[in-house]
Amino acid sequence: MWGKEHGLDRPYPVVCHLLDTGAVYRVLWDVVLGDAMRARIAGALGLPVDVARDVTAFWVALHDLGKITPPFQAQVPSAFARLSGESVYRFVPGADRQREFRHEMATHWVLVNLLAEIGYPMDDKRRRQSVAHQVAQLLGGHHGRFGGVLSAKELRHGSQLQPGLGEDGWTEQRRAHLHEVRRVLGADDVPTSGLPAELAVVVAGLVVVADWLASQTPNVKRLMPPANWAAEPHQLDAHFARSSREAQETVRRSRLGRARFTDRRFESIFPYAPNPLQQDIVERLPALVEERGPGLLLVTAPTGDGKTEAALFAASVLGRAADARGLYFALPTMATADGMFPRVRDYAAKALSGERALTLLHSMAWLSPVYVDKAIEHQEVLGPEDELDEISSSHSTVVESDGWLRGAKRPLLASLGAGTIDQALAAMLPLTHNALRLFGLSEKVFILDEAHAYGPWMQQHLVRLLEWLGAMKAPVILLSATLTGRTAGSLVSAYRRGAGFRDRPECEPHYPGWLYADSRTGLVTEPRLTGTLRERTLEVDLRPVAWDVAEGPGSTVADGGRRAALRDVLEPVAVEGGTALVCCTTVGEAQRTYRDLCEAFPELASRAIGIRLLHSRFPAGERQRISEACELAYGKPGKKETADGQDSPSEGVRPPSILVATQVVEQSLDLDFDMVVSDLAPLAQLLQRAGRGCRHTRGKVGRPAWLADERRPRLVVLAPTGVANAEGIPRSMAAVYDPSLLVRTVTLLEGLPGGEIAIPRDVQHLIDDVYADDFVHGLDEAARRELKGMDIERTARELVEANTAKIVGVSAPGDVNGDLSALSRRELGVTEDLLTTRLGADTGRVLCLYEQSTGPFTLDRDGTIPPPSDWKSMPSRDSLRQLMTYVTPVPGSWVRAAGDVLTRPSGWKKQPLLRDLVVLPMQLGTDGVWSGRAGERTIRSSEVGLESI
Repeated sequence: MWGKEHGLDRPYPVVCHLLDTGAVYRVLWDVVLGDAMRARIAGALGLPVDVARDVTAFWVALHDLGKITPPFQAQVPSAFARLSGESVYRFVPGADRQREFRHEMATHWVLVNLLAEIGYPMDDKRRRQSVAHQVAQLLGGHHGRFGGVLSAKELRHGSQLQPGLGEDGWTEQRRAHLHEVRRVLGADDVPTSGLPAELAVVVAGLVVVADWLASQTPNVKRLMPPANWAAEPHQLDAHFARSSREAQETVRRSRLGRARFTDRRFESIFPYAPNPLQQDIVERLPALVEERGPGLLLVTAPTGDGKTEAALFAASVLGRAADARGLYFALPTMATADGMFPRVRDYAAKALSGERALTLLHSMAWLSPVYVDKAIEHQEVLGPEDELDEISSSHSTVVESDGWLRGAKRPLLASLGAGTIDQALAAMLPLTHNALRLFGLSEKVFILDEAHAYGPWMQQHLVRLLEWLGAMKAPVILLSATLTGRTAGSLVSAYRRGAGFRDRPECEPHYPGWLYADSRTGLVTEPRLTGTLRERTLEVDLRPVAWDVAEGPGSTVADGGRRAALRDVLEPVAVEGGTALVCCTTVGEAQRTYRDLCEAFPELASRAIGIRLLHSRFPAGERQRISEACELAYGKPGKKETADGQDSPSEGVRPPSILVATQVVEQSLDLDFDMVVSDLAPLAQLLQRAGRGCRHTRGKVGRPAWLADERRPRLVVLAPTGVANAEGIPRSMAAVYDPSLLVRTVTLLEGLPGGEIAIPRDVQHLIDDVYADDFVHGLDEAARRELKGMDIERTARELVEANTAKIVGVSAPGDVNGDLSALSRRELGVTEDLLTTRLGADTGRVLCLYEQSTGPFTLDRDGTIPPPSDWKSMPSRDSLRQLMTYVTPVPGSWVRAAGDVLTRPSGWKKQPLLRDLVVLPMQLGTDGVWSGRAGERTIRSSEVGLESI
């Protein structure tokens, strides 16, 4: 019976592949799993640890037993022909063409009875909790989806209900394979009980990884037996011995393994002494963890207060206590993940040893400049993949961009990772291989930045993920600058619930401060209130304005309008120097604001860095260049960009510069402005943006004269007239933010004593006040009634979104109850595409091709970059990278009705990154503007990005 044939000179025996996979699994058990995890798995099975290794390796080896069926064997006619003359291999006519009955399904069907035959516990009345069925179901899910619990009828009449199983001869052949594999692996012992869900996904993940590694064509070719090989017992033993030796090298080359968290002082990891928040964690957390074991740490502090460094130090403490094999740092956006990646790399170089393969995880990671080349610390550059053998993993932090870990669905398996939160939350959706993602997070320190920054849909999935991590006893670190007590309580309770503690303790975080809940006792510490070196008073200038943002350049600037207010507050920047951030609600409003400010301050706009624009609707490469320029100009004190492109010293007032941006600047980006101006947003977002004002100490010399004291930064909030009474909220603003939160925010800001917020003292109670049920008590009757109605609508929307997330998400670990199909089950009508777009997130992607008068299309407006030569067929990796650099995200409504504006090449259908692109031809108009038609819509391309008119 054959098991592999693609890329081979002749078919590879299935028994060899079974043994190869078992051999790789045994190495993974030794190399990837820690002592505590091995002991937990063995304890659940009722076996000694060394016996559990052999028994689970036997399971893993059986994953492809379903290939011994007519539909699978018939795929190689020459091999199948040898069986057709033997009467023992009977099957119902047509069964050999039953391709929809896949081999992994067959594995599930056949293994239940075969395992029961050799003594594995099987209870017909409680099949889902029977060891025989659980193992069969687990192995049947090795292609990423678990089948449902089989009925007694299906188990009794298998081949009658599924003709693809074949008749008795096929059953006997599967039985023979099972017994020989068991003999070779020495797995005679029988488990007394099954695995809880949180351990079952670990073993399921190892099944997939072992199968993938053992299936690599070069490995198979090296282990190919001779043509006259007969699978005699001594030949099987010899093959397994060879395979076991090969497995050691295969796993080593994959760079799977465990990082080790060393015992290091804070100052040996970071080049400065800890601040008060960090110092309190340094002094108290190690003893707490030593006493109670690993758990969840929640850190709440203002932006710029060193939460990242506090988290990485805490990761060393928690990782060492938990014997973790690595960490994953999750962030809200691709840009923030790119920014965190080098910080994790530097941390790993100083604080970790062992296997330190590092991956960047988000949908466009392979385009990121920090990830294009394989590199290690100190800028050493690696050669081709086969040169990885020459690198000592105990001395290098390897950035994996082309190795085995960069294959599809593999980056999360690396010991170290930085990426977007959705890469982890995908484990909570019934997506293919979601169990593999859970395995990738197991035994790692999970760090989540901006824990407050997610809506009900993602928050619900985060709660569920924390339950799984609690059940896995994985350390968790949550960071937030603006977290309500209610949200903090739900996150902490979810982790404790997963760890087995059902009560919900009181949880009111202090600001700045931290609290800790361990997974062993479930106790939650009293929140620690720490000091800060960044105490300051935020001066809030709330300005009601007429919302004239839609007025184009050249139109009259009316008194009392938003345009006039912007000119007034930004005049000192243009005249005296310094920097300002103007944060807008939508991309369209940011584009119009940018043009208006260029008209208002023409001299400033004429300078190279005078007025900048940053939003999401630029081509990927252009947005990356703008982001890097912004970090250079507005980042920490040091050498900065100047108008003439030369470096300027860290001291001295920065040249006048204004950045117009959207919400992309409010999370995790280390930018520092002398003043922040923001359109109205909920209070939490306003405080996030205000954290970009006077973020770093520059001193009197480094700030402009109009800023009297950098300890009293200024936040100007432009609020549409009438918002306090829920009137006058622009449609664009209401589409992004909940109206009731806008009303609550304006009402609260109007009532600020002296228009000031003491940071950090006032932050926590203000954030809680905005959401408080009794907020309406201070309003007049009409306003109270209206706000109550808006609150009801908001609560209803949030409940619908959260409940939808519950419906489509996977079960909590405690609710799986022995049936792993709970991880794969989908509601009717819920497709993989629907889930991967977060239930219909309205996004599209456009590749503009500029039709030049002197020649063919180009990728840029200037006509200098032609598309790659193979773009119309199946683009190479380098060509794909070039194309994606010019792709721009847009609202889905822009392209939904466009269809194939320019017919996509047929080869693109096989490439996920190209499959849904809209290719848009652009022509240069008589007005000098490039534009193209998408359905009934005209899309323009200019220095402000893409616009719809």
